[in-house]
Amino acid sequence: MIRFDSVTKRYPDGTVAVDELDLTAPSGKITVLVGPSGCGKTTSLRMINRMIEPTSGTIWLDDEDTAKIATHELRRKIGYVIQHAGLFPHRTIVDNIATVPYLLGWDKKKARSRSLELMERVGLPPHFAKRYPAQLSGGQQQRVGVARALAADPPVMLMDEPFSAVDPVVRDQLQAEFLRLQEEIGKTIVFVTHDIDEAIKLGDQVAVLRVGGHLAQLATPAELLTRPVDAFVAGFVGRDRGYRALGFSSAGTISTHQEQTAALGAPTPYGAENGPWILVVDEKQIPQGWLDLDGVKPGENVITDGMLYRGGTLATQGGTLRAALDAALSSPSGRGVVVDDAGALLGSITASEVLALIEGREREPQP
Repeated sequence: MIRFDSVTKRYPDGTVAVDELDLTAPSGKITVLVGPSGCGKTTSLRMINRMIEPTSGTIWLDDEDTAKIATHELRRKIGYVIQHAGLFPHRTIVDNIATVPYLLGWDKKKARSRSLELMERVGLPPHFAKRYPAQLSGGQQQRVGVARALAADPPVMLMDEPFSAVDPVVRDQLQAEFLRLQEEIGKTIVFVTHDIDEAIKLGDQVAVLRVGGHLAQLATPAELLTRPVDAFVAGFVGRDRGYRALGFSSAGTISTHQEQTAALGAPTPYGAENGPWILVVDEKQIPQGWLDLDGVKPGENVITDGMLYRGGTLATQGGTLRAALDAALSSPSGRGVVVDDAGALLGSITASEVLALIEGREREPQP
């Protein structure tokens, strides 16, 4: 557990970066600090490992006052991940990951063995071990940064906008991998981001800070979206917070319509029951995309990947209302595709049917 107890950071010129901050980051959970530029989120993070010293107040690591712990001992207990990974360009990947174990006096064999284990855990292939950072993509370098922070198995991890320097697709992959990894390792994590969507996706709890380092609200993502404490938080979270809140509401078991399908590699069909769009699946009934029959001649061509519209998303049975609504809204046919846990087609649902589910939930009595 990390606890801020009336923590203030005031610089010599009078600037107050953090003001009387009271905040608890529970053990084994992800606490995300989010807010506009100048709100003190990075300053707060760096005060935990004393890269920045507080002017007043106390930061507790479990039951220890961090000000009374030697900095080198404190930092051994804390993994630190930053934007752009901060890797040593002249060291191989395996030696970058082993940086802290080397400093702790581990022998080279043990340190490199730990590095290879962590490479696998963060999704990097073993043959990357002898490469250098410049030979890896931005997303791969960030994975190395996470592995390096985990190398000595610290109980706490600090993460300062670690995924902001990569493109949106890679960022989404890194976020998913990060959540998967946290399920396995259960670290106490404080994560800084300027992106409210990232905060809501990753955080067990989200702390919204105002300019000047004042805590505006500390809440679960669902509570933050549905019950912002004031106009500032409501404005920061965004106008579409009602839609995003659906990501925390289960759709339950969705009643679906049977969807006519065609197979990859099969001749183009002569027509579809529900308009020009027909869903194309592979041999395992995994949806591959939609085919516009108005744009092909029946029976004259075989269906190939290049003919498919792949913009629609998929909703998993038992998933969220947001996923179900997005699947319907993003589908060119207007029919959202619902799949089972293995990704195989179950059927389809329309946006109006999802909205009826949402309205039904809103009419239910609240506890």
